[in-house]
Amino acid sequence: MQFAELNINLNQDELRSYINDQLNSAIAETLFTWDIDEMSKRTCMSKRFLENEFLHDPRMKLLERRKERGKRFWFYEESKEVMKQIMDEW
Repeated sequence: MQFAELNINLNQDELRSYINDQLNSAIAETLFTWDIDEMSKRTCMSKRFLENEFLHDPRMKLLERRKERGKRFWFYEESKEVMKQIMDEW
């Protein structure tokens, strides 16, 4: 009995890009807020850099939510758009 031989060539970069896009879409659909730790992880920027360049901006301050002396949160989609605006101004 003969078995069929199948060869598949994949472009690793395109596959990786596609998977990352799909993951980002899934995350965007489920992520409502994020804190500075998650922001740092997802943007590949240090917490200090985020504080200095983004979080002191009045537009980001408007999106910040926290109880008195509590942990700070930002709405994910809105803050991501504001960060893009800030970066476009550099």
